[in-house]
Amino acid sequence: MGIGSMRSTGRDTWIKESETMDFWRVIEERRSMRNFDAGCDVPPEMVQRILGAAIRAPSAGNCQPWHFVVIRSEQTKGLLAEVAYGQWFIADAPVVIVVCADPARSAWRYGSRGVQLYCLQDTAAATEHILLAATAVGLGACWVGAFDERAASRALGLPTSLRPVAIVPIGYPAAHPYRTSRRSLKEVVTFGEWFLDRKREHGYNSIASAEGVTALECQRR
Repeated sequence: MGIGSMRSTGRDTWIKESETMDFWRVIEERRSMRNFDAGCDVPPEMVQRILGAAIRAPSAGNCQPWHFVVIRSEQTKGLLAEVAYGQWFIADAPVVIVVCADPARSAWRYGSRGVQLYCLQDTAAATEHILLAATAVGLGACWVGAFDERAASRALGLPTSLRPVAIVPIGYPAAHPYRTSRRSLKEVVTFGEWFLDRKREHGYNSIASAEGVTALECQRR
């Protein structure tokens, strides 16, 4: 049977396609989960499905500058919790995915901008896909960005070509965290005025040309 076609008699370890959440519900239901049910494992096939969602993220020039390290070892999860300044819930999760950037994959096409920006944007998009996919299949996850990069690299034995950018513990929620508030759209959205003012002030044909990068060069796919 394929992924999503089976169910267990206890906790759902397989979720049918028809039982995954509606997209807009996934957006609303996603939380930063820091309390995991230690008695419930996450099956490898479900992790594969989540990783499959991660690699569908867009990337500049389709360079796909990412690598995902899947950790189940209790010892390594403990080390990751330590290098994340004592965020011990990381060690409590059944599985942890460390999202790494591969800057060289972006650099060959975009040079320093690929290294300094695009590879980080792209891995951020992949990380968000992981969070949403985990939510869609009934799991909880948390994006952890506060950690010592060098220490994390040592703990994982990463090659120098990879840069860890996110630690994502994943598991079944032991409790559902409350829904946090969001700033209103009125507070965070501008419909064009700043762009028009900047164009008039500086005489640019586009914001992209002001930065020396054409829209075609940075298309995400």
